[in-house]
Amino acid sequence: MNSSNENPNPAEREADIAPYADEASNAPMNIVPSELSPARAPAPTAWNRPIGAGNVPPSTRFIPEDLRVPWGWLDLALLVLIGAVGLLLFGTIFAAALQTAGVSRALLQHSMVYQGRFAIVAMVFVSFLLLIYLAAQMRLRFRSPILRTLRWQSLDSGRVRPLFGYLGLISGGFLLSILVALVSSAFTPKNKMPIEQYFQDRPTALLLLIVSVTLAPLFEETIFRGYIYPVVARTFGIIPGVIFTGLLFGLMHASQLGGNLPQVALIMVVGIVFTAARAKTGNVLPGYLLHVSYNSFIAIAFLIASHGLHHMPPA
Repeated sequence: MNSSNENPNPAEREADIAPYADEASNAPMNIVPSELSPARAPAPTAWNRPIGAGNVPPSTRFIPEDLRVPWGWLDLALLVLIGAVGLLLFGTIFAAALQTAGVSRALLQHSMVYQGRFAIVAMVFVSFLLLIYLAAQMRLRFRSPILRTLRWQSLDSGRVRPLFGYLGLISGGFLLSILVALVSSAFTPKNKMPIEQYFQDRPTALLLLIVSVTLAPLFEETIFRGYIYPVVARTFGIIPGVIFTGLLFGLMHASQLGGNLPQVALIMVVGIVFTAARAKTGNVLPGYLLHVSYNSFIAIAFLIASHGLHHMPPA
């Protein structure tokens, strides 16, 4: 065989492959979506990020985009610890402040008015403490946008006009509140509900109504649907995550309901509905709107029943 045929010079080699240059340039390249330019990148899907390799079952190799959070179970435990320490610290400061004002510890323990105010103010204090902690964690430790990382986003109503989407969620919260009230009325509580201590006087009741419509939905949706749910759903699956987070939400309110099982079960169902909205949309905002309207209906109903709090003691 002629050696010149075995080792063609560069000019001849370029001439031989020239007819295939266009075809090769158009061949698909094996690159990951992140290497594509934004204009050519494929639209993101809910299941497009591997969490394992090798022999991992196909059903567990991918997780939804909205569950890809940088925190885990240890972070949840730390959050609980911070909340408990904050509550203990606040209780100590609150008791010391009342004693300085001439209110004895015995009076604090036996006065439902003081207990109600303490519970509300303590909830406000712990809520702000944990929200500030989460904001610091997102920015300083994870270096990520606070709202977007916690899945606080504008409402995506699809083909429906955004206004109708917002009104639909608000109406849904009202209807859910009415349904829960009707079902709850069929079950007479066997135990006295501690939540009644908040309605012993006008200032305490007014403070509770304001907090329940403003701060409580913001705090609870951020903690339960924004922070806890992604970790649980990523570990056990979406449906178990929705159920577990909803049950946990109900258990948190069980102490206010005196352990009356029908009422506790109903608030668990409410928590599951709020979490399902989060899971369906990948967004905390829908659950928040349901939550605000749910609590607002209760507040409005109480204001109507009490004639604007005029049928309550002033202090």
